[in-house]
Amino acid sequence: MTSDTARFVGDIPIFYDRGLGPVIFEDYAADIAHRTAASAPLDLLETAAGTGIVTRKLRDFLSPQAKLTASDLNAPMLEVAMTKFGATEQVIFRPADATALPFDDEAFDAIVCQFGLMFFPDKHRAHREARRTLRPGGRYLFSVWDAPSYNPFSRIGLEVVELFFPDDPPQFLKAPFSCSEIDPIKESLLGAGFTDITISVRPRVKEVADPAAFARGLVFGSPLFEQIRERGGVRPESLVEALAERFTQELGDNPMRLPMQAIFYEARAA
Repeated sequence: MTSDTARFVGDIPIFYDRGLGPVIFEDYAADIAHRTAASAPLDLLETAAGTGIVTRKLRDFLSPQAKLTASDLNAPMLEVAMTKFGATEQVIFRPADATALPFDDEAFDAIVCQFGLMFFPDKHRAHREARRTLRPGGRYLFSVWDAPSYNPFSRIGLEVVELFFPDDPPQFLKAPFSCSEIDPIKESLLGAGFTDITISVRPRVKEVADPAAFARGLVFGSPLFEQIRERGGVRPESLVEALAERFTQELGDNPMRLPMQAIFYEARAA
């Protein structure tokens, strides 16, 4: 990750987990975990595990005998993830860079990464590391966000931020949507030694009972908060209020209906 997009520090992981997790991550987490468990992997690695939203679903769906390793570059995110598991559950937490994994060759028979690739500074290297640590025939499953036009919370967020910072708007909200082009990712996977690549677009409409809580998650639950704080002159709460108002204006209220769309990839190690 770049230094700017990697700063999930302080209270950011908590706001991320509570404000964003239930709205934009949990449904997709259940989907990718279910698909991963279908092949009954026994040694599984999750990269960019964050606060354990996918990790929890994986542990629920996997065989009790399966060993699950959850890794993330940000130790504070993993600290939140650890609270979701009992002492007897087979989950190993390991701070790790997805572009330089501290694991042996052919250590895993599946690797999962939900909404992490967009933040890796060297995506080709991340794919090569996934291939190196997968056994032949192992599965690599990951997802990325589609373009902002399919994810209006990104567009609305950027528009509101620019109203408050017209001369130097924080740019974090662009980062999660930087991998919406399919062909470059497909070519990178082929170059890294993957085959049998399947790609699917997954739209959803989420009913959101509390748009203000979601707006708070967007502002306080990502490095956007640090970018706002560094610029100064604007109360983050003012951004939350403006975001919540725009969300309900465009997407309704009681409940808000939030469209979103992700792209899901599955590939096999040659």
